Amino acid sequence: MTDAPATLPGWTHVYSGKVRDLYRPDSGQDGTMLVVASDRVSAFDHVLDPGIPGKGALLTTLSLWWFDQLGGADGGRPIPNHLVPGATAPEAVADRAMVVKALAMQPIECVVRGYLTGSGWAEYQQTRTVCGVALPEGLENGDRLPEPIFTPAYKAPLGEHDENITFEETVDIVGADRAAELRDASIEAYTRASAIAEAKGLILADTKFEFGLDADDVLTLADEVLTSDSSRYWDAEAWRTGATPAERMASFDKQIVRDWLAANWDKTGTPPTLPAEIVDRTAATYRELVGRLSH
Repeated sequence: MTDAPATLPGWTHVYSGKVRDLYRPDSGQDGTMLVVASDRVSAFDHVLDPGIPGKGALLTTLSLWWFDQLGGADGGRPIPNHLVPGATAPEAVADRAMVVKALAMQPIECVVRGYLTGSGWAEYQQTRTVCGVALPEGLENGDRLPEPIFTPAYKAPLGEHDENITFEETVDIVGADRAAELRDASIEAYTRASAIAEAKGLILADTKFEFGLDADDVLTLADEVLTSDSSRYWDAEAWRTGATPAERMASFDKQIVRDWLAANWDKTGTPPTLPAEIVDRTAATYRELVGRLSH
């Protein structure tokens, strides 16, 4: 099991989230940061014990691969991202760290859904909408949407839940031009990634992007991208042939952890320790996704 060391040569720790740790350079050099992905795993707003061995390295590998694809390797236009070209992370965390540009992060989580599931399915059953986007009658859990939809969330202060919002509310927060830019960039990135995933026998059901502005006010893709922590991936063949929603939407992420917790914890107090079998199955799922996408 690995986690971010308390000290890294040349870097000062400034923040730890549920699964990532952030450092600034000791040199005082403005404009760069070090993001280190730990093996910690979270669910239902709790960090769980133990973590998932190798998770930080796997998710970093996946993010770097997707940044490259969306940077033009897939044949599309290069979408700017926060990686600092040629920069080297400290050896102790090299396999799970990225040296990145410091950005003015936007307060919007840019969620794109190509399929109806999760909280979107719950809302659709009540209102036939998802985050204010009207959808056709007759859709079932796991169905492909007529076209991908942008369903943003407002990034709540630390310790509070993010809140699903409408596009109109996004306009109120960041302005009409920026909201449209976030929406269009998110849908473009999802559409391109979805096509790549489909070619590998996978379905990218939905994902979450985060963007910031660089020193030149250029909208820049940041944070992790298209990982199994920020996205739902399904096996395409299982989705086509599965007889139940569970069979159709068996996902390559920490759903194994969520399901076990939901069955063994009432969400009060400290979560129970994850069994070794759940940890091992989750780690294997992460590894399988990386292997299927990047080979």
